[in-house]
Amino acid sequence: MRDQLYSQNARVDIGNSIEVNKVLRNTYMLLGITLAFSAVAAAISMALNVPHGMGMIMSLVALGLIWFVLPRTANSPAGLGVVFAFTGLIGAGLGPILNHYMAMSNGGSIIMQALGGTAVIFLGLSGYTLTTRKDFSFLRGFVFTGMVVMIVAMLVLMGASLFGFDVSALSLAFSAGIVLLMSALILFQTSAIIHGGETNYILATTTLYLSIINLFTSLLHLIGASNE
Repeated sequence: MRDQLYSQNARVDIGNSIEVNKVLRNTYMLLGITLAFSAVAAAISMALNVPHGMGMIMSLVALGLIWFVLPRTANSPAGLGVVFAFTGLIGAGLGPILNHYMAMSNGGSIIMQALGGTAVIFLGLSGYTLTTRKDFSFLRGFVFTGMVVMIVAMLVLMGASLFGFDVSALSLAFSAGIVLLMSALILFQTSAIIHGGETNYILATTTLYLSIINLFTSLLHLIGASNE
């Protein structure tokens, strides 16, 4: 009886391990493809010189897709279409921001530094989690609270800016906070995948993609401000 129970548990563990590896593989494969797709969309947006207002609209439409459409399609093939529409719009929305920095004398260097910093942070945190297999589920509360604070702070900064207040210092503090929050989100999401807490690779990809994009734009802002 004991041997039979051990054998059943072993089969369950192997099955769980195979499923986790499948989710992990599909997540990183889709993440790489969507990042490349976003890069192409951003390059096209830059070439067309899309105005900032249009870029903002595309970004808002993209957020609407993941808030209202993706939850209903994440478990179907249609979810992949939503993810590509979302990442394409985000990439196109980045075009005006990148053109803004490219107009600076050292804009290319600023963008490359932000890309390099994003890669180092993401690969470092992901690699650490995958190697140590540490459980970062305790970050759930911090990530959730941080998201709420981020949205509120963003709205406050936008409102203050519209009324003519100088929010440059607060904006830098906000970007630094986003870097910290996205780093925590990468740890939390990667841990959720390897410990079986996240079994949907489409949702996992979307979360990691948002972490990377927010990391990049925040680092871009911080590095750009330090080079002015």
